[in-house]
Amino acid sequence: MNIAVSNTKEIALEQAIERRLTGTISEELAAGATAPGPYRIGRPTDFDAQLAIDTALFWEFLETTQGKALAKLKTRNPADWQAKILGQFDKLVKRKGLLHVLKKGLPVDDAHFTLMYPAPLASSAQRVHDNFAANIWSVTRQVRHNLANANESVDMVLFLNGLPIVTLELKNPWTGQTARYHGRKQYRDRDASQPLLQFGRALVHMTADQDEVWMATKLSGTSTYFLPFNKGHNEGAGNPPNPNGHKTSYLWEEVFAPASMAGIIQHFVLLEGKSTDLLAKKTLIFPRYHQLDVVRRLLTHAAEHGVGHSYLVQHSAGSGKSNSVTWAAYQLIETYPERADLPGAKAVDAPLFDSVIVVTDRRLLDKQLRDNIKDFSEVKNIVAPAMRSADLKAALESGKKIIITTIQKFPFIIEGISDLSDKRFAVIIDEAHSGQSGLAHDKMNQAMGGGEESDIEDAQDKILAAMQARKMRGNASYFAFTATPKNTTLEKFGTKQPDGRFRPFHLYSMKQAIEEGFILDVLANYTTYKSYYEIQKSIEDNPLFDTAKAQKKLRAHVERSPQTISTKAEIMVEDFIANVVNAKKLRGKGKGMIVTQDIETAILYYKAVQAHLEARGNPFKALVAFSGEKEIKGNKYSEAEMNGFPEDKTREHFDKDEYRLLVVANKYLTGFDQPKLCAMYVDKKLQHVLAVQALSRLNRSAPKLGKRTEDLFVLDFFNSVEDIKAAFDPFFTVTTLSEATDVNVLHELKATLDDAGVYEWSEVEEFCTRYFGGEDSQALSPLLDVSAERFNSELELEDPEKIDFKIKARQFVKIYGQMASIMPFEVLAWEKLFWFLKFLIPKLKVQDPDRDALDALLEAVDLSSYGLERTKLNHGIGLDASEAEMDPQNPNPRGYREGDTQEDPLEEIIRSFNERWFQGWSATPEEQRVKFLNLVSAVQAHADYEEKYKSNPDPYARDLAFDKIMREVMLRRRKEELELYKLHAHDTAFKASLYQSIKEALR
Repeated sequence: MNIAVSNTKEIALEQAIERRLTGTISEELAAGATAPGPYRIGRPTDFDAQLAIDTALFWEFLETTQGKALAKLKTRNPADWQAKILGQFDKLVKRKGLLHVLKKGLPVDDAHFTLMYPAPLASSAQRVHDNFAANIWSVTRQVRHNLANANESVDMVLFLNGLPIVTLELKNPWTGQTARYHGRKQYRDRDASQPLLQFGRALVHMTADQDEVWMATKLSGTSTYFLPFNKGHNEGAGNPPNPNGHKTSYLWEEVFAPASMAGIIQHFVLLEGKSTDLLAKKTLIFPRYHQLDVVRRLLTHAAEHGVGHSYLVQHSAGSGKSNSVTWAAYQLIETYPERADLPGAKAVDAPLFDSVIVVTDRRLLDKQLRDNIKDFSEVKNIVAPAMRSADLKAALESGKKIIITTIQKFPFIIEGISDLSDKRFAVIIDEAHSGQSGLAHDKMNQAMGGGEESDIEDAQDKILAAMQARKMRGNASYFAFTATPKNTTLEKFGTKQPDGRFRPFHLYSMKQAIEEGFILDVLANYTTYKSYYEIQKSIEDNPLFDTAKAQKKLRAHVERSPQTISTKAEIMVEDFIANVVNAKKLRGKGKGMIVTQDIETAILYYKAVQAHLEARGNPFKALVAFSGEKEIKGNKYSEAEMNGFPEDKTREHFDKDEYRLLVVANKYLTGFDQPKLCAMYVDKKLQHVLAVQALSRLNRSAPKLGKRTEDLFVLDFFNSVEDIKAAFDPFFTVTTLSEATDVNVLHELKATLDDAGVYEWSEVEEFCTRYFGGEDSQALSPLLDVSAERFNSELELEDPEKIDFKIKARQFVKIYGQMASIMPFEVLAWEKLFWFLKFLIPKLKVQDPDRDALDALLEAVDLSSYGLERTKLNHGIGLDASEAEMDPQNPNPRGYREGDTQEDPLEEIIRSFNERWFQGWSATPEEQRVKFLNLVSAVQAHADYEEKYKSNPDPYARDLAFDKIMREVMLRRRKEELELYKLHAHDTAFKASLYQSIKEALR
């Protein structure tokens, strides 16, 4: 008995795809019949392997759509007009690639042939619609492409007007064949010199089975780099189950649809490289599924809902956000409303947005946008920078459609958006690349001449603060891209759920990016070091100190000392040479980054690294990166002066083979893409968003260098494994906000601030009247000075009361500044107090009551020894895959409370400090301690000690005097302490450490 069973062979997948695209399959199509679907069924015999085109459909398209242009060539070249066209086509495709001829057409003598009619817009004439309908989409199975082997074929090829746009190899896991292994291997084994498989001859090469899809745009043997083209499942790799068919059916049901493929060709596919580069040296970018999906979802939602919405896109660091931003920016200017009655819509045939504003700190994005749009659009010069509201207006008047600004200048653009209320804006915020400039001064403080840095810590906070004015909501939509959304970012840009939570509009998780191999797992090889210190009391008294603050102060004191830095720098250099340089990581091009506490520490580290490299014969060079100028002990330092070239060239020089280590503090911790980075040495407290952004500098893949996860490692001298896990967990999958912020806390804060008597409400009113009346700052300062004087002197407030007031004033400004644009109501008193406190806070002088005592603490102790020990060696940090839920920023309004501290005697603090930080480490030999104390005594006995050093009020002069005294002391002791003298004379790190230690002993 014959039993009918399912066809589980590879051919069944071919037939399923063909049936979906054409409405039938080759086996069922009668001779001469036309397939009923959007695709035609191509005949393998019509494929010209030498030219890599379907000649029958190519000529049919040209004859049907451009007969007049063909007629001109036929008349002049009756015998070889086809050869002339095909020869010109072949020559142009070899030089420029298929994408070029699809977009630009084919010129032949005095004729010009369009080889693809673009998809129409809402405003397009009927002719454009008719032309698009004239395109011939076809699919051909078993395409024999190999000129040397007639039996070799590609399973399927998609053609547009006879030109190959997608090749497809299909596999069937049910018969032991998968796309991930067998499909990719098949492409890698193919002869890439065959015309169809040559770079640029087709747009993309895909391999698919029922579960996964992979793609490559350049076939190059075993080094062919494939990217996943999957939706993702459970915030990870793969695809979700499909109740109506194969998991991968989205490929042929959605992506391969003619309108979709036309959109991809017109708006997504990029050929990157210099115009002078040969085609083989360029890179063809085909969008990954998450990039295609997020842009299309954003465009669809805007078209269906109009202007005035906020969108949060949570895409993992290193996942190609810059291209997603570029694609979204270009297409938003061509987005039309579905209905004329939508918010912000002018007419269904008028673009929804007058202009797209891209907010970024990445300088390269401006050029990238210009280059990409040059390829996409026939309209030239539509991108312009804008640093002030006047620039925005000028750009709009001159027809600029895409306007680039920086996060620092965004407040000025916000003013322009609100002033141009008749215009509609799409604002794209590329906040993930925000950290290269360090902290920016708050705009309002600058206007008032204040010198205090704002509390805003990163780009997300800067943006939220700039968006404080609620009036701008009506004429703009906001599209925020980030890998690490904070609670305030989720509340501002996230999508509110029925249960009150906030979620991202679109997600491409870190988990999915790692599982797909698109980025590398920076936590796979994590080594932590524990520092060991022994501190001794150097005074007879045993005073009381705040224990927690004292322990923190002691650790900071030890960690910042030149002796400590020199010790750690030596370990870092030795480790880097052994594990990166000598190990030939990344084919001998691996680089490392040293992350330090602040600019001063970065400079000290750089000097120590230079000294250690010099001692090893300078096997490579190091660089340092920091913004501005820093003065240390009377000497001024800048990045340009220390590196020997302009600051804006640091990124470029670090890419060179001779430079291998980069020492940083904050600069380059975010937004710095250097795929050759494989090692990071951390001596800085990393937590929350900063930890993820900083360590993610390592995650960029580098296929040409064979970079793998096992090539990465982190040596951390400051944070524990538990600290890093806690920082990464919230951003591993999807990040949500549990509920909205309770703004009623502002009532409580305002009541407390009002009761303090620092200001009179009439003063707040008058300040706001004058400020919003545009009066000069000289008229405003006296109003603030009155309140500041009350706070600083007249009210005779105790230090804890002052601290409490300032803490609560900052809380009020921060919470209101971030929530004002979200609140569904207005409280005018809050608005007025916000602006008054914004300018008053920098004038309020607060002294930590424990500061003097803690400064005295350092004078009461000596560092007797310091050491390091590895605690976790190449430890893989596993992250939680469950949804991470944040709580809103509801503050505790209690502020500062005296009595929350525990005080202990100095001896007990030192004992507990040593117990914590000195377990198991051998003390410095007593002989070295004696030598050190003898040096201290010799300095004190020097003739210039009292007058020129001890009693000198000028710190610069004191340092000069100290250096002179030390030189003379060391010269006198040269004979009996020759080893010590040599170290002093030739080891700059040792000398700096020695001088610092002696200065501390002399306090």
